[in-house]
Amino acid sequence: SMSDFLVQLLGERLFHRERAEVDAHSLGDKLSLLGLYFGCSQSAPCRQFNADLCGFYSHFKTTSDHKDRLEIVFVSSDHEHARWADFVREMPWVAVRFQDGRRKMKLWNKYRVTSVPSLVFIDASTGKVVCRNGLLVVQDDPKGLEFPWGSKPFAEVVAGPLLRSTGQTADSSSLDGTHVGVYFSAHWCPPCRTLTRVLLQSYHRVREAGHRLEIVFVSADRSEDSFQQYFSDMPWLAVPYCDKVRRSRLNRLYGIQGIPTLILLDTAGQVITRQGRIEVLNDPACQRFPWHPQPVMRLSESNAAQLHEGPSLVLFVDAEEEAELRPAQELIQPIAEELLSTHKAKEEDSPLLFFVAGEDDISDSLRDYTNLPEAAPLLTILDMSAHAKYTCDVDEITAAVAKRFVCDFLEEKLKPEPI
Repeated sequence: SMSDFLVQLLGERLFHRERAEVDAHSLGDKLSLLGLYFGCSQSAPCRQFNADLCGFYSHFKTTSDHKDRLEIVFVSSDHEHARWADFVREMPWVAVRFQDGRRKMKLWNKYRVTSVPSLVFIDASTGKVVCRNGLLVVQDDPKGLEFPWGSKPFAEVVAGPLLRSTGQTADSSSLDGTHVGVYFSAHWCPPCRTLTRVLLQSYHRVREAGHRLEIVFVSADRSEDSFQQYFSDMPWLAVPYCDKVRRSRLNRLYGIQGIPTLILLDTAGQVITRQGRIEVLNDPACQRFPWHPQPVMRLSESNAAQLHEGPSLVLFVDAEEEAELRPAQELIQPIAEELLSTHKAKEEDSPLLFFVAGEDDISDSLRDYTNLPEAAPLLTILDMSAHAKYTCDVDEITAAVAKRFVCDFLEEKLKPEPI
């Protein structure tokens, strides 16, 4: 039942300012949506958002027809009990208990939370993400009229006129049957400008090869003028800058937490990858277009940031050439593929990313940072956000050994060492 699922997710007991501890079963039978609010008492943006969320929550609980269907649970990254307790006293909703550190960490990982504050709305009976960007919900829909804020299809959210830098307009329906890159970017951001230069070449290359690709620029510029200046060099479409509502809805649809972000959609409007930036930078010849996720990645400067998105298996090998890395990749590929497909069937992200790392600067700096032994081959799981690492201590790494290691990790049978 739903309440059993919530107990498994949040723990048997939750903290509430008035009733101290409450039973997780008491969240209510009518509950259909749960807002997981990730934050920290030490963060000024969290304090600001907390005030907004309190207003939103009390309005919802007093006026909405759906008041029994929504609850919020605070999941903190605080390390000091006293500060946590002060912060939680300001909240009318429940919190995962301070002492449940491991459970909190698992929630941060499961929902890939990388910054605070974050508010992720999930289905209360399955845990599936309904809306990743709850901060924008509170900002755009303060009266809660659009409850339950679920994913609408891209075509519906983007609907309306789109601009070209030539001044012409096109209707969003012209995107039907085309691969689409939804490009969140702004002129003031240097990594955005870098990506735009590469993306220009990729865009032409892919289209010249006969593929149908269109890009829709969703600006985060600070003025209409800087938008116009940035857009003037782009050959693709853009959401009009003045249409702030549509821009915000697209940010909300894809849970954008930072720019540049390039989301690639297939011809039916379904997400192929959220990591378009990495794919474009890693594949300038566009040989892998439309960039379906690779089950196993070769660790590189451009994808190393993904190590911070959740637990990652990294197989370090003593090799410099691509060909020498291939056997290592083939060893873990079936495990990665199986995990991807089981979770894709449940419409979830895989709980583990897979990398092979050769002999190079990025591997060296990763080993230094995580304080790993020099040995190669070396099979590890690194959980950067939990500052935890796991190493597989065996003489020979076989497919069976790797599979066992992954299963033990997922079943929480491994003992973490600190990073």
